[in-house]
Amino acid sequence: MTEEEPRLSAEEMIDRLESSLSPGRRVRAVAALVVGLAGAVFVAALWGSEPGPLPGRTHLAFALFTVFCLTWAGYGGWLVTRRVPLFATDRVIAGWIGLVASTVTTAVLAVVAVQRGAGLGLVLVAGGLFAGVALVLVVRAHARRAALLRRKRELTGGAEE
Repeated sequence: MTEEEPRLSAEEMIDRLESSLSPGRRVRAVAALVVGLAGAVFVAALWGSEPGPLPGRTHLAFALFTVFCLTWAGYGGWLVTRRVPLFATDRVIAGWIGLVASTVTTAVLAVVAVQRGAGLGLVLVAGGLFAGVALVLVVRAHARRAALLRRKRELTGGAEE
């Protein structure tokens, strides 16, 4: 670099590194948006087209699945609109959505299994597996975010906006 070339600040360098989502992340964001919306429409259509009255726990299950789908759609929409470096915030949010969804689904299925008197062990093993994987992803996402923010502080000299 010569003395005539202007020096970029650390913030400007960071902005140039990742000014928007990479193509792969953009595809995943659009997929989360589309699949979330499709899932919400599908579950709501099933729920609304039931011919007779449904038990309370069935209404609860339909409502939870609709909320989970809308949450993923909202996440995908939020991610698609981001034009700034996210510093792994998207990974943290996705991990928490997955952890909450798997934990709540496991709890609801465990209650249903207890009420029916069958299959509680299988529900807890499968649900625990999903929740465990989601927990690992949350921990990894938080660690990645912390590392990126630490690197940002190093580059900016500790200055925070």
